[in-house]
Amino acid sequence: MDRFKKFLARKNIVFSAKRYGVDALGAMAQGLFCTLLVGTILNTLGTQCGIGFLSATVVTVGAGEAATAYTIGGLASAMVGPAMAIAIGYALQAPPLVLFSLAPVGYATNVLGGAGGPLAVLIIAIVAAECGKAVSKETRIDILVTPIVTVLVGIGLACVIAPPVGTAASYVGNLIMWATELKPFLMGVLVSVIVGMALTLPISSAAICAALGLTGLAGGAAVAGCCAQMVGFAVLSFRENKWGGLVSQGLGTSMLQMGNIVRNPRIWIPPTAAAAITGPIATCIFRLQMNGTPVSSGMGTCGMVGPIGVYTGWVNDVAAGTKMAITGMDWLGLILICILLPALLTWLMGIPCRKRGWIKEGDMKLDQ
Repeated sequence: MDRFKKFLARKNIVFSAKRYGVDALGAMAQGLFCTLLVGTILNTLGTQCGIGFLSATVVTVGAGEAATAYTIGGLASAMVGPAMAIAIGYALQAPPLVLFSLAPVGYATNVLGGAGGPLAVLIIAIVAAECGKAVSKETRIDILVTPIVTVLVGIGLACVIAPPVGTAASYVGNLIMWATELKPFLMGVLVSVIVGMALTLPISSAAICAALGLTGLAGGAAVAGCCAQMVGFAVLSFRENKWGGLVSQGLGTSMLQMGNIVRNPRIWIPPTAAAAITGPIATCIFRLQMNGTPVSSGMGTCGMVGPIGVYTGWVNDVAAGTKMAITGMDWLGLILICILLPALLTWLMGIPCRKRGWIKEGDMKLDQ
């Protein structure tokens, strides 16, 4: 046993909740931000602001009906799996050959994991990285052995583990669909809270909403929940993260806080409570509906995709004759639900949490 412990110490393999649940998870969120979310922001700027080089096709992969055209943002988003896996390897202090070998592991895992892709990447990249570290520099042909072991272990596990993780993530979708069948008030509370929490967790709320075709009032509640998490955390952690944190969380993702949530789950109370309030306000008072693309329901203020999705739905409804016009009440509801109320409510709820000592200075500090 002592020999094994010495081997682990020599290989810098540390089995701990902090390294896997805080360091690796926090790094993974940064990898997701730099690819999927930055790509989403660039695509949104290109389409909504008419910026030609951002909306133009840069490369086309495949031919005929199977061809896929990519913009700059599309290319960035497509690399989310490799970026998350490499970020995890970096957090685990993996040597270069292991780190670079995690790129195909992350890509395969994210694709096979579906809506549970990020969570699957977190699990499998950790195992693959530690196995790669274990064999690193143990042979004279390290340049072959280390990448082969890392890739085979990672992709092999991805084939076995990632699909069930994706299936488990789909149960969140089943819970959401059950909630959509409730009366508007309860539906607003549950959908807003569940989808908002899914946005912050290492699963894809956007993929879940797209798979469910979540639109209408339920889509509006989902937008409310996602915005509550993103704007809420951005405002709640402003004293620690200043303007950089405000932008990265408010326009990027609240998943950046997952490592801190693992350390102190109570920091999740204010934005989640805000979602429970803004959801029914969206459904019962403003009748906020997402009649744009379903994926927008799970994006929140990332690149302002959620609010823009609501707006494009209005435009489509007006064009189809199902809505007379876009009214001042529509705009008031959108601004209140997506920006002002999440910021105000989360900030107010954070005050008693700080006074009780549930949230302490530095609990929401991001590595920037």
